[in-house]
Amino acid sequence: MVKLRLQRHGRTHRPFYRLVAVDARFKRTGKFIERLGWFNPTPGEGEQNIDLKADRIKYWLGVGAQPSDTVRDLLANHDLLTPKLAAKRLGDRKMSNVRREKKEAAAAEAKKAEEAKAAKAEAAKASEG
Repeated sequence: MVKLRLQRHGRTHRPFYRLVAVDARFKRTGKFIERLGWFNPTPGEGEQNIDLKADRIKYWLGVGAQPSDTVRDLLANHDLLTPKLAAKRLGDRKMSNVRREKKEAAAAEAKKAEEAKAAKAEAAKASEG
């Protein structure tokens, strides 16, 4: 399976990434099939932060290459995703929101239970004394 992912280059605390098409079995910084662009998350003054070969990216997506989550977000920001991948991205975001809401609801219930327990203990203490 072919994946579109980022290869980390650069020095310590100054990362620089290359977007590559790679066989999924190879390491992150290993052998790649084709270089599709680059991404600089910390550009200097007057520098670009991304350069993509849109036609080649669309080709690889068209033949079934799967982008990593980070690459999928980068491509979505530049309108290069296929409709199916865009829908998957939205679905993943909705699922993460649902998980977060469930976690928050569970935390709120636990807090209410703790407050009720404390109030019950205080009432018991007041009735004793």
